[in-house]
This record gives sequence, C-alpha cells and structure tokens, in this order.
Amino acid sequence: MSGFSGNQQDVDIDLGGLFRAIWRRRTRVLLTTVAVAALAFTAAHMISPRYDSEARLLIEPREPEFSSMTLQPSAASATSFDEPGISSEVQLLRSVDLIKQVARNMRLHELKEFDPTADPSAISDILVMLGLKRNPLDMPPEERVLKEFQEKLQVYQVEKSRVIGIQFTSKDRALAAAIPNEMAKIYLSLKAGAKLDSNTEASRWLEPEIANLREKVRAAEAKIADYRSSADLLPSGDTGTFATRQLTDISTELARVRGERATAEARAENVRAALSSGRGADTLNEVVGSAMIQRLKESESQIQNQIADLSTTLLEGHPRIKALRSQLTGIRAQIREETQKILASLENEAKVGELRERQLTQQMNTLKASSAKAGEDEVGLRALEREAAAQRQLLETYLSRYREASSRTGASAAPADARVISSAVAPTEASFPKILPITIVAGLAAFLLSCVVILLQELFSGRALRPVGAAVPVPLAVATQPVPPTPLPPAPAPKRGWSFRQKPAPGEGGREIARPAAAGPDLAVASAAAIPAEEDREEQHPEAEVPLDGFFVENVAAALIVDQVPLAFVVSPTGDAGSAQTVALARMVAEEGRRVVLIDLTASGCPTGLMAMSTGLPGITNLLAQDIPFADALHADRGSDAHIVPSGTADPALAMQDIDRLQAIIEALTDAYDLVLVDCADADAAAVSRLARAGDIEIIFSVPAVSAEDMVEIITEFAEAGYDRIQIMEASLADRPVANTPLPEPGRRAA
Repeated sequence: MSGFSGNQQDVDIDLGGLFRAIWRRRTRVLLTTVAVAALAFTAAHMISPRYDSEARLLIEPREPEFSSMTLQPSAASATSFDEPGISSEVQLLRSVDLIKQVARNMRLHELKEFDPTADPSAISDILVMLGLKRNPLDMPPEERVLKEFQEKLQVYQVEKSRVIGIQFTSKDRALAAAIPNEMAKIYLSLKAGAKLDSNTEASRWLEPEIANLREKVRAAEAKIADYRSSADLLPSGDTGTFATRQLTDISTELARVRGERATAEARAENVRAALSSGRGADTLNEVVGSAMIQRLKESESQIQNQIADLSTTLLEGHPRIKALRSQLTGIRAQIREETQKILASLENEAKVGELRERQLTQQMNTLKASSAKAGEDEVGLRALEREAAAQRQLLETYLSRYREASSRTGASAAPADARVISSAVAPTEASFPKILPITIVAGLAAFLLSCVVILLQELFSGRALRPVGAAVPVPLAVATQPVPPTPLPPAPAPKRGWSFRQKPAPGEGGREIARPAAAGPDLAVASAAAIPAEEDREEQHPEAEVPLDGFFVENVAAALIVDQVPLAFVVSPTGDAGSAQTVALARMVAEEGRRVVLIDLTASGCPTGLMAMSTGLPGITNLLAQDIPFADALHADRGSDAHIVPSGTADPALAMQDIDRLQAIIEALTDAYDLVLVDCADADAAAVSRLARAGDIEIIFSVPAVSAEDMVEIITEFAEAGYDRIQIMEASLADRPVANTPLPEPGRRAA
C-alpha cells in the first residue's frame, strides 16, 4: 500500500511495524479487555432476569361431529384461513379489548411490574406539580397496564403455516407462562361466542322469512290449479297436456295405417301383374298361403296322377281319361276364381286403409288447432310454475339453513375455528441477560477497539510509514545489464538474474554478494557475486571439469511431457549458454503439441533475444509495474509455437515495489498453459522460495559443463531448502534440430 502527495516522497504502510506496536502494548490491551469483560460480567449479574414463554394456536375450521357428514364449509370460511385471514387473527390477539380483558381477569394492575407509575418517584411528583407532566394516576389502571403489556407481548405468524405464536416476557416466570395461556383461552371464547351470535341472529332472521315464503308458495300453487282449470289444460303424464298427448297418439296411428295401406296396395298390384302376364299363381305368397288354393292344388295333383296311371293302359279317347281331364279343367278354373277373389280382397283392404287414413288425417288437423291454442295457454302456465318452483326452492333452502342454525345454538355446538397446540410452560432459564455471551462480546469489542486505537496512533504519528525506496529485510534486485559494484574488486562473471542471497559469513565458500547501493534510481539495482574465475576454478580442480553425460535436453523434455509438469524453474549458473539451453527445451516441448510459456527473469535478456521479435518488447517488469495489461506481456516465439514473457522495459526499481505480485503472475500462467518455464539465471534456493513453495515445482539445472564440486554444492543448497524434484540438463545437444529429433524415453530425473 503506498501513496503520495504533491512532491513528497511515496511511502508504504509498515504492517510489521503496526503489529509490533500492538505487541509492545500488549499488557495495556489485555488489561483493558479483562476490565471491560469483568465490568460486563458484573453488570449482567445485576440486571433483573427476564423470562419468555410461548403458546401456539392452530387456525383451522372446526365443526361439531354430528354435522361433519352433512354440512360443507362455506366459501367465506375457506377464505378466512388464507394469508390475510391469519394476519387478521394476529391483529385480533393484539387488540386492546382482548388485552384489557386479560388484565382484568389476572388483576395485572395490582402488580408493580405492569404499573410502574403507581409508585412514582420524587422527580415525577415534581414534574406533575409543575404541570410539565400528566399525572399518571388520573388514568384508569387498565390504561396504565396496557402500554407495559404491549411492550412485553409479541404475537406473530409462523412462516408458511396457519400457526400463531403468543410470546410474553416477564420478570416472574410463572406469570410469563400464565398470560399466553389466558390470552389463548379468551381468544377461543371470543371466537366461539362470535359463531354463536351469528347462528342466533341467523335463526331469528329466518323465522319470519320462512312463514312469509310458505304463504307465497301456497298462493303460487293455487294460481297454477286455477289456470289449468280455466284453460282446460288437463295434465297427462309427466310432460304435456291431454290435447298434446291425444295428438301424439293420432299421429302414431296415422303412420301405422298408412303403412298397412301401402302394403295392401303393393300385394294387390303384385297379384294383378301376375294374372295379367299369365304367370302361375304358385309363385305368389298371397295365393300359396290360401287354404282353398292349397286344397284345389292337392285335387289337381291327384287327378294328374290318375291320368298318368291310366294313360299306360287306356287310350286318349277313353271315357275314363276324358272324364279325368274334364275334372282337371274344372279344378284349374276354380284356382283362377280363387286367385281373383284373393286379388279383390287385397284391393278392398287397400281401400279400407285409404278411408281410415283420411279419417285420421281429419282428426289430426282438428287436434292441431286445439294443440296450438293449448300451447299458447301453456306459456302462462309455465310462468306460474317457475314462480312457484322458485318460491318452493327458496323455502326449502331457508328451512335447511334454519335447521342448521338451530342445531348450532348450543354452547358446545359452535367450537372456535382454532385450537391450542402448545401451551405455555414456566421457563427454567432466563432469556435475558445471557451472561457468558455478553461477557465474551464485551471483551472482544474492548480488544478490537484497543487495537484500532493503537493502529490509529501509529499511523497518525508517522511511525508506521516508511519511504518506498527504503531497504527491506530481504532485498530483491533486477538488473537490465550486468554492472559490477564500485567498491568490489573486478569479477569475471556478474550476477545475471533475481538474487535473494544474504551476505554470507567471511570465508564461507569464497562467495559474497554485495547489497544494492542506496544511491538513486539511475544506478542499476543488481547484485554481483565474487566467485572465482573460470581459469582459477580449472587450476583449483583440474580433474572436476567433466561433462554430465546422459542428462540431455531430449530426456528432460520427455520427462516434463510424460509427467505433465505444470511449472519448472530453470537455474543456469553458467550464464547465457544455460539460457540458450532453456530456449531449446521450451521449443522442443512445444513441438510435441504442449502449450509452453517461458518467463525471462535474467538480467541479460538472453531468452528474449533468442525468441522474441524484438528486444524492446514489454514484459515481466512492465507487469510488475502495472504499466500494461496481462495479455500485452505475452509474445510468440519466432522459432516455434511457444510463448515468451520478455524481461521488459520498465524501471527495475519501480518493478521491485510489487515483487510479491510475481508469484500470482506465475500461478495465472500455470492455469493457462500446460508448462511454465521460469529462467531464473543463477538464482539460489532462497530466491526460488520467494516464488514457489518447495515440493510443488521442478528444479532444472542447465549446466553445459561445470565442476562436480560446484554442482554438488548447488544441488545440496536446493535439497536443504526442500526441493527434492531436481533435474540436470546438459547443453551438448542443444544445437541439434528440435523439429526432427524424436524424444527418447525419460530416464533418471534426480541427482
């Protein structure tokens, strides 16, 4: 947190100094906390305890058992139990009349708790004498009790239910339970009395109405009888009059006669057509069905049989043959005569049907005129019948309501539409005060207020503010180019990256790190290590300069891909050769289809020069200085699909102010990419620890060629810091083409 005003220097709030100030005054804070807690504990014990008790009512329709099978709840009763109806019942329980009745029944005006003005103080008497206050004794006792009662009473509806809770607070635990129960009792009696009053009023109003309706029904039925007699509308069956019924019967008979006549005419026409065409009468049903025709046919058949028998012995001219033939001719003539008689009978039947049809038609025409007149008379009759039916139905309804209301005039026949489901009981614990919670809250509040007061004192006094450029306990350095410090002897290889190493004790490994100079922003904030030159190391350990065969870049890339490592820190103690090896590793992993980004934390900017299109691109220092958005710091590699976050162009001193944001930036890139490589140059274990916790990351040493003694020392330093996932990458294969080189199986991963 920093701020500035005019030309004054920017300052930060020293959070550590604030906490140290609180710690220095810890005795005063603890004493204040204990004192306030003890005071709250004592005050809570001195307060008179108050007790809460609650009764609950369920609002529901209730009817006597004898009427539950016949009486149906009315629409008004059903709507009285919705949300507005329950709210109305709550207001009824809070009504002044009900509270006054409870106060009278329990004689609450005699209790000092409910009538504190009955024993006024001296100050109250003086105010009354001066006319500045109304004398409370002039008010009725019930009015004085009402205010105190309402303050202690709470009536509420249980959410999403038809249950009403009655809660009361009192200093007397027995009284706290008795008042809700008394309120519930009076409420139920009021509801039952209201239902009894409604039934009594209904019975009283229905009695004269029923007597009047009976007279109206009798007069309406007498009018119907007189009208039927005068209009000759005699009832016939359930529906219609006598004329209508007679017209219906004649219509039915006319239809039957017309059918019979048509049938007779068709049969006669059939017989006539058969005789005129010369067809045999044997094919006609009317002829075949005649008994006379059947006997003549039998005689004809017998004579034909005799002629056939005699023809075998006698000639055609024999008298016997002639006699039989003469008989046959006579029989056939009789058959024709009988057929003519049948035809004449059918024609007569058709004529009779025609005459009958004519008579019925005349009668029907006469009845039609009578029926039309009767229909006009029935209009008036139906009007009288409707009026009588309406009066009769209203009379029956009133009689039913009167019987129902009369059956509910008893005290037990009209229960209240509510019942007690939970009676109030005397509480065992006081609802107020809660001694332990009050003590804890008071102590915690005193502690917090004491800390706030100390913090404000430190801030306003300026002791908790420090300049932005002031040295911090763990200095960080970022250099855009290697600049050796002036006081130190010349060093062959300056420090290249982020350095967090403290100044070691003299004679410890021959390594010493110079602290950054405090001289102005124009100096490069960098730390250079006074390490032995390459020639000196060769003279000291000529036998330790060995290449580390077997830890090639291909093996490291394969291990990162197979293990799906999300984050790896690359340490290159040898300088730009190791950074070039890191670039080769990023490109090789990107060629396998993985999303890779390389963060350049080196001072020389070697990875940026090898991968970016230009060395002047914004990067990590610009992000730390909050000069650019996050996306502007990501750039594509000109030689592969990998991405690069350059070292940046911002002022390193300005970027160092928000160095703590670096870890958040790395975590964000880890979420977006499959692999994040951080080139830390020659950073030590303490520097890496500022950026990632041990055990969560891979440590890769990019060492083209280094002495075994130095390598063991570096690995030991990281291992002691908790980093056990360490790989060594040799640079001897970095110059091989990456695109055409297959990755080998991963081998050893730690040394």
